[in-house]
Amino acid sequence: MNLSASYEVQRTNQITGSRKWWAFATVLVTMFFSSLDQTVVSTAMPTVISDLHGLNLYTWVFTAYMITSSITVPIYGKLSDVFGRKPFYLFGLVMFGIGSAISGQAHSMLELVWARAVQGVGAGAMMSMPRATIGDIFSPKERARWMGVMMAVFGLSSIVGPAIGGFITDDWSWRWVFYVNLPFVVVAIVGVVFALPTVRTKDQVKVDWQGAALLTVGLVPILLALTWAGSKYAWGSFEIVGMLAGGALVLVAFVVWEMRAPDPLVAPWLFRNRVFTTSLVLQLLVGMAMFGSLMYLPIFVQGVIGLNAQNSGWVMTPMMGGFMVGSMVSGQVMSKTGRYRHVAWISGAVIVVGSVLLNRVDVHTSWPTIMVDMVVLGLGIGALMPLMNMAVQNAFPYRVMGTVNASQQFVSSLGGVIASPVFGTVLNHAFSRKLGELLPPSLSAMKSKMGSLNPQALLTSQAQKAIAAEFDRLGPAGQALYHQLMQAVKLSLTYGIQQLFLVGLVFSALTFIGTFFLPEVKLKGDEYFRGEETEEHAG
Repeated sequence: MNLSASYEVQRTNQITGSRKWWAFATVLVTMFFSSLDQTVVSTAMPTVISDLHGLNLYTWVFTAYMITSSITVPIYGKLSDVFGRKPFYLFGLVMFGIGSAISGQAHSMLELVWARAVQGVGAGAMMSMPRATIGDIFSPKERARWMGVMMAVFGLSSIVGPAIGGFITDDWSWRWVFYVNLPFVVVAIVGVVFALPTVRTKDQVKVDWQGAALLTVGLVPILLALTWAGSKYAWGSFEIVGMLAGGALVLVAFVVWEMRAPDPLVAPWLFRNRVFTTSLVLQLLVGMAMFGSLMYLPIFVQGVIGLNAQNSGWVMTPMMGGFMVGSMVSGQVMSKTGRYRHVAWISGAVIVVGSVLLNRVDVHTSWPTIMVDMVVLGLGIGALMPLMNMAVQNAFPYRVMGTVNASQQFVSSLGGVIASPVFGTVLNHAFSRKLGELLPPSLSAMKSKMGSLNPQALLTSQAQKAIAAEFDRLGPAGQALYHQLMQAVKLSLTYGIQQLFLVGLVFSALTFIGTFFLPEVKLKGDEYFRGEETEEHAG
């Protein structure tokens, strides 16, 4: 690699020659440790709460990170099209590292929340810059061939993350869950400095700070409402309804402002492109289908099947395997044919089949059966999700690729934010109602208490030991009553998970239908980088 080439000024972000493989390696490192961070932190949070005594601020550890990362994604994307990816990639890595270091030495939950907000500012760049850099390295047609590698890195981090988080927390300290990011940050910084080009263009851009402020003010109450609904406050409470309504009004003002702003944060003209709008809808639908079908599978496997899974990562391994195979197969097909519409149809159909299989589970379902179901669903989702990102980038001129990529990622990420608390509420409500029906008369005194607990709480070893201890006080009959209670819990959890699978099936069917509305633009080769601005056309 010619190190001096990284300091030469270019007019575009395109990366060529041997440098592109160093840049690709840097992207893979960034994708791995940024994805790893999320699962590792989630695993360590019970210990963090116990140490810092801040249960009331628990949700803010994730919400603060989510808010700052979401808001900054479109800003990084727009600016990187003009000033190059390198400065914002470096800034994001540095901020992520600083946030990780501060998080590791936090001595209160409030301090940890602020540190996570700083980390989120860096994560916004790490969410948008790697995907944009992939577009700088490979043309859309060539990129399809490498989707499997990128999905493999993502899958590996998702699988090993909880195991690494548990090992670090138990054998070292929860603080090292954050410190472990620092070596990866240093490696990625070195890669960015030497592999990414320095870019200067004649274009001028102004940051839409007014739009960013409106977006922040609108999103914060909505994110809080979705985080607290069903747990801290009821969904129909004044607090939740007020936050949702207030946030929605501010977001309407944001949309009005963006339509009039000279240099908007989220460009309205993007939504006039059918590939862009259809892909966004599909991403939201497939995201909801994935949450509805897979988010709580580890709970089902542990609580109903009885598999002694030490962490959710190993439980989700079959799905991640399906992800990787699906993305590799679809990528190879698209790379050879230059087409993606038929692949989208087939992927949507596989997602429906996987959801139908999961809807057949009951209290007698075995672990091998669940594995097969997860692999099938993973194949479909793994084939479809990278396809949509590639289709969108292919539908626009290369010069606006950063803006297009960041806007797509920003809008689609909101689907996961919405899905998590909604499906959590569906599960808890169904579980509590069924548990109240199934508890025998001898346990009627427990109904109100058990109905207020969510299944996650009941299935922890600490909670079960505490409940068993209470029943031990009743003597020999206490153990029989305890087993009756646990059987009612298992049946109620099965019922709750079945409701989620049904919701997931609905979204899977909508995803399949939506693929038929996705226009096809033949995947571009090297002409993509030469500035050809072909108009969208339906395939």
